[in-house]
Amino acid sequence: MSMLTPPGMGGQYRITGDKFPRMRRPRKRRRLVLTVVASMAAVGLIGWGTTQLIDVFTGGDKTSAAGAKADCPTETKTKTRTKASPSPTAPAKSTLPRPDRITVNVLNATPRSGLAKETAEELKKRGFRIGDVGNATKEYDKKVDGAAVLLGAKTATGSALPVLRTQLQGAELKTDARTKATEVDLIIGDGFKSLLPTADAAKALTALAKPSPTPTPARKGC
Repeated sequence: MSMLTPPGMGGQYRITGDKFPRMRRPRKRRRLVLTVVASMAAVGLIGWGTTQLIDVFTGGDKTSAAGAKADCPTETKTKTRTKASPSPTAPAKSTLPRPDRITVNVLNATPRSGLAKETAEELKKRGFRIGDVGNATKEYDKKVDGAAVLLGAKTATGSALPVLRTQLQGAELKTDARTKATEVDLIIGDGFKSLLPTADAAKALTALAKPSPTPTPARKGC
């Protein structure tokens, strides 16, 4: 019996030479199984990472768009707010007197003669009452560089003064200590050329009496 023959096997399974049967699984198969498992895990991680990246770049936009859409007012609501929001700079319709309720003193602060009389006659044709007509006081005589100065009571700034201002361009509004809101002074300056054309003045007066509503600005993203 050879020394390499296991005990009890007799000579039937005699082992000769330098090779003998292995009693465990080959290492190459184990490595192959581990490689396959590792590859599957890597593929799974790559797929999960790709899904997360897609959510980051697309899911956030959807959320933002949905939130913006929810916050944006509908067209109907915007129109409703627009109709209910009058211009804050225009005086209320109830405070505006008609031209025939306003007395205008036409005063000439320029060297041109007859200018106050001509202007007063034109204002009278347009429905205004005419008071004093003549030269301006020393405070304003030859000291008005612009088209005119409209002078009246503090209470006239939202009533008679803006109504008279619709008849000419470039007039400056000023107030003094008088108390009667329906009596104002038109002090003609060096920059005065003429009153506005009747049609243009009428349009300006209509716009003042019926101011256009101020649109409500739309929110960003709508």
